[in-house]
Amino acid sequence: MLRGSYAVAVAVDPASGGTVGMGRVISDGASDAYIQDVIVEPAYRRRGIGRRIVSALLECCRADGILWVGVVSEPGSERFWEGVGFSSLPGHTAMRLAGEE
Repeated sequence: MLRGSYAVAVAVDPASGGTVGMGRVISDGASDAYIQDVIVEPAYRRRGIGRRIVSALLECCRADGILWVGVVSEPGSERFWEGVGFSSLPGHTAMRLAGEE
């Protein structure tokens, strides 16, 4: 899953050394990017880890001059994404290739 990612951010518990969260960006490196697969282990949620992961991913994009970053979020996660600076795209509809699971 990480192969081919444009950028990856990983959160590690300093006490155990275990991975507690991660996120990645896919992009062509030229014009736009999409944040994918941001996840934090349930026991570590609500501690700002997801916010820091997204911040690190956005900084990678900005450093390379990629200013348009999108995300397709899970229902119910809108508050989180709005809290890290995203907003809905009125007039746009998320779609995928039919028959693909």
